[in-house]
Amino acid sequence: MDEPTWVSRMTLPLSIASLVYLAAYSWLVIADLSGPARTVASVLVGVTWALFIVDYVVRLTLADGRWRWFRKHLGALAFALLPVLRLVLLLERLTHLPGLRRTRGAALRTRIAVYGGGVVVVLVYIASLAVLEAERHSPGADIVDFGIALWWSCVTVTTTGFGDYVPVTMAGRAVAVGLMFGGIILSGIITATLASWILDRASRGHDDEEPATRAQARAIMARIEGLGGSEESQGRGVPQG
Repeated sequence: MDEPTWVSRMTLPLSIASLVYLAAYSWLVIADLSGPARTVASVLVGVTWALFIVDYVVRLTLADGRWRWFRKHLGALAFALLPVLRLVLLLERLTHLPGLRRTRGAALRTRIAVYGGGVVVVLVYIASLAVLEAERHSPGADIVDFGIALWWSCVTVTTTGFGDYVPVTMAGRAVAVGLMFGGIILSGIITATLASWILDRASRGHDDEEPATRAQARAIMARIEGLGGSEESQGRGVPQG
């Protein structure tokens, strides 16, 4: 079996596993489970997470040129470390809506907007669960319910930092650091996408002012050379008097 075949066979199972992971982890944290219910939820989280780790290891093993594959598939590593991110791929259908893919640039911006928005939602939700799990039973903690945790995540990911709620545990602070860096990266992506959209709108109707790309220049040169060749062949075919 090769790597593409494995990917095609595992697409649906992994999508289902990511949903199970999200549901089990949400149930575990928000309900603050104990006893047998906590054991069941923990097993579901562990099994689904292990499935993503196995998928990543198998794909890496089957790949031709493992180091090159590793560098080109950092997204697969992100899915293995945080399985719920795979749910963002389900948003692909939104990138194919009519009127959203007129040009390559517009198609790219649409994908960035859709996937970026999905990542923000997933990141904020998972960070809320993680910080609540880390903080809830710690002495002096003020992030003690999901509503507060969600508010804290929204404030942190936007790098606003009101400081009304602050994690007191090392695990909670680690979540905060990851969320802040994620927010900075996403802000940069959103800013770049918005700037690209503004430039695209401003250049409409001014095609004569746009610089030609190398591909366009090569196409023009090839056409000129083709015309020159046809003229030479016509000239050779004219009988001499």
